Amino acid sequence: MSKLLKSLSLTAALLSLPVLATSALAEGDAVAGKKVFKKCAACHAVGDGAKNKVGPQLNDIFGRTAGGLDGYKYSKAMIKAGEEGLVWDNETMGTYLKKPRAMIKGTKMAFAGLRKDKDLDNVIAYLATFSAEAPASTPSDDSAAAPAPEKTETAAASKPAPAATASEAGAGKVFGLGRVATHEEVAAWDIDIRPDGAGLPVGSGTVAVGEELFTDQCAVCHGDFGEGVGRWPVLAGGQDTLTEERPEKTIGSYWPYLSTVYDYVRRAMPYGNARSLSDDDVYAITAYLLYLNDLVDDEDFKLSDKNFLEVRLPNEENFIADDRETEAHFASKGEPCMENCTDTPVEITMHALILDVTPGSGDDNAGAGAVD
Repeated sequence: MSKLLKSLSLTAALLSLPVLATSALAEGDAVAGKKVFKKCAACHAVGDGAKNKVGPQLNDIFGRTAGGLDGYKYSKAMIKAGEEGLVWDNETMGTYLKKPRAMIKGTKMAFAGLRKDKDLDNVIAYLATFSAEAPASTPSDDSAAAPAPEKTETAAASKPAPAATASEAGAGKVFGLGRVATHEEVAAWDIDIRPDGAGLPVGSGTVAVGEELFTDQCAVCHGDFGEGVGRWPVLAGGQDTLTEERPEKTIGSYWPYLSTVYDYVRRAMPYGNARSLSDDDVYAITAYLLYLNDLVDDEDFKLSDKNFLEVRLPNEENFIADDRETEAHFASKGEPCMENCTDTPVEITMHALILDVTPGSGDDNAGAGAVD
């Protein structure tokens, strides 16, 4: 098939899909779009100094041929779409962000798509502020340029303590560089939550609120019901599967302590925008995860620092305390055998499974979790 016919074929296919109205960019709010883009920031960068991450950087995305950015390894499907005439503009971008895999079958894009038309309008308006060839529009003053980064307060002391002199520190013993960390700086890092509840912040959150937060912040990777999108981790279900050959290790089937759930969500989620959730947000999402795993059945259930320790996960008793100190070699400080340890030849009885932590594609050369 000639390139002309391929181009016409792709154009017809695009026209058959639902697309945004041509006025979407003008209707979009770039400031609101910056918040929507947080869902994309885990894989894409945009703005000054943007570089390719898991996905390509998105500066000057409008007017760019699909799969045409130098230095990024696209899927074969994306490259083919570009060869057949796909160029990113207001409509094609809106269609793609709505349902990436429906528009380009075979794309590496793990993102399921934006459901709300307003979110589509806003994120396109935001991307347009970084693109010289964006569709013509007359944005308002507050969205004509990229929003300034939000100011965040730090716990650092306003005036660092002076470095100790060589005589004060002991000549020849220390370099005398730096200073003692302030109490606030230590506290900012000391956020771990222990199974006995130590470290839990004061706060609370309900299942109902957690559902809204999970839908906006987590469902793009983990699915609406914790079932996992593509190869992203499954968070719910899997009960009674731990004895099977391929067990489903979820919060409800495998994790031992609820404190691990709270600590991890608070410390590392949402992916690409960690530490953006308030303590109450984390309580609410944790409550919703309990609900998804049938560990609570009331949408009005409120999880808080007051009742946190009352919740016990089903698999807690199957975890045992670390007893390595009583192991023979450790206790006697003996040297472990490293060669010729058996009287018979060593026999391989089983091969380990490949357990990739971050979802990727079938292409071994592609980065884990790669997207177009």
